[in-house]
Amino acid sequence: MMTWSEFDEAAPAIATVFRRRLAATGNLCLLATLRSDGFPRISPIEPRVFEGELWIAGMPDTTKFHDLGRDPRFCLHTATVDSMVGDGDAKLWGRVHDVQDPALHERFAAQLFEETGFDLRGKQFRPFYAAGIVGASAVELTDGHMDVTIWKPGGPERVVRKT
Repeated sequence: MMTWSEFDEAAPAIATVFRRRLAATGNLCLLATLRSDGFPRISPIEPRVFEGELWIAGMPDTTKFHDLGRDPRFCLHTATVDSMVGDGDAKLWGRVHDVQDPALHERFAAQLFEETGFDLRGKQFRPFYAAGIVGASAVELTDGHMDVTIWKPGGPERVVRKT
């Protein structure tokens, strides 16, 4: 598994699409987790890149976080706003791990407040999930073709052109 910084270096084209879509949607993504009965669950989430990690944090005691506590595997998909995918979209998959570090939480909350005005300073974050990335893909339209960029650890990004 890779941190966001490692992923950004290994798969810069996909990371660029992911960052662009986060910026365009106010950080909105869809998080896929596995329910206790094994069926998938899709939930909205606002992941954040902070100090070289991708954080899957949010309101505590939600079903999506119960899912991740039971099975840390996830897929994260940028919010698609048009059927032609004109601005591209990206998917990341991997596993989360809970990071309980009060100093980190305070720095995260301070930056969140500075960027958004949303005040979580002084709050406990349980859980506070860092995303370990194990694969990714992105879709972009180029010259009337759909280019799918795929990345897996240990290899470079590769592009499959769909005509």
